[in-house]
Amino acid sequence: MKLEQELQSYLGFEEFRPGQKEVIEAALAGENCFAMLPTGTGKTVCYQLAGHLMDGLVLIVSPLLSLMQDQMERMRANGEKRVAALNSFLKRDEKSQILANIHLYKFLFLSPEMLNNEAIKTLLLKQKISLFVIDEAHCISQWGHDFRPDYLMLGQFIQEANFPVSMVLTATATKRVRQDILTQLHLNDCKQIIYSVNRPNISLQIEKFTNQKLKQERLLELVSKLQTPGIVYFSSKKLAESTARELNELTGLQVAYYHGDMEAEDRIVIQQQFVYGQLDIICATSAFGMGIDKSDIRFVIHYHMPADLEAYLQEIGRAGRDGLASIAILLYATGDEFIQMQLADQDLLDASLINLSTEQLKTLPETEQRFIAYYQKSGLTIQELTAKIDYRKKWKRANLQQFIGYLHTDDCRRNYIMRYFEEEPLSGEKVANCCDIDGAVITDYEKSETSDRKELPNWEAYLAYLLQ
Repeated sequence: MKLEQELQSYLGFEEFRPGQKEVIEAALAGENCFAMLPTGTGKTVCYQLAGHLMDGLVLIVSPLLSLMQDQMERMRANGEKRVAALNSFLKRDEKSQILANIHLYKFLFLSPEMLNNEAIKTLLLKQKISLFVIDEAHCISQWGHDFRPDYLMLGQFIQEANFPVSMVLTATATKRVRQDILTQLHLNDCKQIIYSVNRPNISLQIEKFTNQKLKQERLLELVSKLQTPGIVYFSSKKLAESTARELNELTGLQVAYYHGDMEAEDRIVIQQQFVYGQLDIICATSAFGMGIDKSDIRFVIHYHMPADLEAYLQEIGRAGRDGLASIAILLYATGDEFIQMQLADQDLLDASLINLSTEQLKTLPETEQRFIAYYQKSGLTIQELTAKIDYRKKWKRANLQQFIGYLHTDDCRRNYIMRYFEEEPLSGEKVANCCDIDGAVITDYEKSETSDRKELPNWEAYLAYLLQ
């Protein structure tokens, strides 16, 4: 079999990107595979082509409703009609129809929560599963331990399904995280295909401020000057919303906000508007961007620092997927790290909650109910659960300290990241516009023609606006 011919015939691509062919060959040879491929490599090609060439159902576990919907629609647009997604978009009769005709489908997307539904799981276990795919697998370690316990049940499903060929895909994971993921999945025998996290076309920049007001001013200046489209990341949903409104009013750019509390339909509309060029900038929380099919994002700005370098690499990796020069800018104001410290503690369960009665549990948000129910079933004592939570707390704080080290390093920022991921730092070879420490400048990424520039607002008027 000539895989290049199959690639051309089925997906219309003439050649494979780095790592794709190796992953597909592993699946076709019946090998479980953990693949860490650079952001923008096109990991979906791996399971689409492999699944097409294998006999049976391909299950793809995907973390976000908008992501699975987008991937499903792209596959249908490319001519694959045997694809469906089980999600909350479906009406009861639509969901029933998919389940009644499950034997007609080749590709099925679903969330870990949907896979853990007993009725759906029972039905799926009766099918011939040729390939079990976990997309964005870093979520197992990043989210599963903290607020999506159904991720921790994927290993049990693999066992119950009699160990189908499994394909585990991500763009960022240290050796420690990779081992955590494989342990959770019970995949001891797994081929690892690991590529560098380095994206040489993305310039890395950090700017530091003594207060939030100066940082707000700088954000306005940057988005007014930089080439678009771009993404601005926030830890606060409220601030993402208010900043989007301010930028809309003050820059003349088309700006929208995106976060997890929005209605699912609204999130998908915003994502599609951005993908098709109807929006210049998205002000978003980390809920936005995973798997987004947009190659020409020119900048990613972090208004708030993320929790760790894995999350940072995931988010800045949404820029420059077309291979052209792009920039990642982090705006740091003194004390910003305390926001992440608070968020990290909020995500962790209070061990005493596992003693709540069924009636008391019903008063909590659904995500907390699921998490507590998971640990109640685990049989752990309060002491054992407390130990697990303390370990997780130390893990998260150690990751945050590594990121703080990145903020304040005097070394090349690219080399700092590569050492964190246990790669050899660059030596001798120079990356053009590497980072601010190596002399890269932000002005190289501004709009080139004066006629394209939006008129900058009066700073006094802007400050008056902020203080209203």
